[in-house]
Amino acid sequence: MPSSAYALFRKAILTEQQVVCRYDGRPRELCPHIIGHNKSGQEVVLAWQFAGQSSGPLPQWRCLRLAGVSDIGLRKGRWHEGSSHSTEQTCVSDIDLDINVHVRKLR
Repeated sequence: MPSSAYALFRKAILTEQQVVCRYDGRPRELCPHIIGHNKSGQEVVLAWQFAGQSSGPLPQWRCLRLAGVSDIGLRKGRWHEGSSHSTEQTCVSDIDLDINVHVRKLR
């Protein structure tokens, strides 16, 4: 059974809502794009982080292990995504939901 974090991030993808949360002790503002499991079977999400705090530059693609995410909230707002899709993502190996494949192409 998926975790509550997984269910919230999945809902955010389906409804194209922003996610505000804490990850690695930092506040994050992001738009999740792909959710599923990594090669180790952990729940993960590939998201475009557009604001908040991070150990690296922003905006940027981030791979988050959902076990490390807390204080999750969804909100309406502009959908953000990276401008470069030139490299294949390696965050999610077992994809459950991809906004570009499963959500937008069905509209």
